[in-house]
Amino acid sequence: MNIIIPMAGRGTRLRPHTITVPKPLVPVAGKPIVQRLVEDIVQTLQTKVDNIGFVIGDFGAETEQHLIEVAEAAGAKGHIFYQDQPLGTAHAILCAAELLRGKTVVAFADTLFKANFHIDANADGIIWTHRVADPSKYGVVKLNEKNIITEFVEKPSTFVSDMAIIGIYYFKDGDYLLNELQYLLDNDIKDKGEYQLTSALENMKQKDSQFTIASVEEWLDCGNKEMTVYTNQRILEFCADRQENLVAKGVILENSLIVPPCFIDSGVVLRNSVVGPHVSIGKNTHITNSVVRNSIIQNNNHISNKVLQDSMIGSHTNIRGKASDYSLGDYSTVEA
Repeated sequence: MNIIIPMAGRGTRLRPHTITVPKPLVPVAGKPIVQRLVEDIVQTLQTKVDNIGFVIGDFGAETEQHLIEVAEAAGAKGHIFYQDQPLGTAHAILCAAELLRGKTVVAFADTLFKANFHIDANADGIIWTHRVADPSKYGVVKLNEKNIITEFVEKPSTFVSDMAIIGIYYFKDGDYLLNELQYLLDNDIKDKGEYQLTSALENMKQKDSQFTIASVEEWLDCGNKEMTVYTNQRILEFCADRQENLVAKGVILENSLIVPPCFIDSGVVLRNSVVGPHVSIGKNTHITNSVVRNSIIQNNNHISNKVLQDSMIGSHTNIRGKASDYSLGDYSTVEA
């Protein structure tokens, strides 16, 4: 089994966080998005994964090494491929053509999911889906009475279906997919200006491939700051349900309170502060005289005299508020 993860986009909707860190390496609940994606897929597959290929842009040697380590932690060999131009999903997958062999999973690296199913490895193909309120933003599928996909439609302008493709696919025959993707490029077949995977899927379906769906319980999109903070919240809750230890040894608490679920990494110092619920704090961050809720804070930060909520903070920041001394009478209101 091979896994291909296209992730060459820079994540413009998540800026400024993706100026220095590629979006799939932004942490949620203490782990990069792409690492959690790999772990979730491997758990769902319940089979040996031989190779994991990451299709990236110019992310640098440090990021590439990190991705290789993510693959190795999953028991697979890691590979780096490059997509130099944003020509669409079909083109992105083709950049990892050498891994399109045999049983293959394709997973786009801006989505996480909660699911309780195991795939049928003998199916021609399986598409992970989730019902959505606004199908016009997504590729969707239509089904027959046997839950076999009858039509793929990319971002429909009129209602076709509310079963959105979340960006994870299983193919029994990677070689067959390779040929269909290459056909699109060779014949310059585009949809909405790009080479789309859904075009190849539609061609395969017309040649009698049968695709079924696997519906996930929850789909967590990390497309922008608000979605990523919410994803962090839900992942923390999943981890708490599994009774995972989310607070590292050696965290220093001085007159402070952690309201679970929270991820607190090593070297963190909390003084006169309340943190949580739904907060992730990276290594060596110091928080003093502050209240932090529902936020992601990365590494090596110093935060003092602040109330933070629904926030994302990168690394190596200094955030200082102004301590206040109040003498308020009855029925007073202060907003700051």
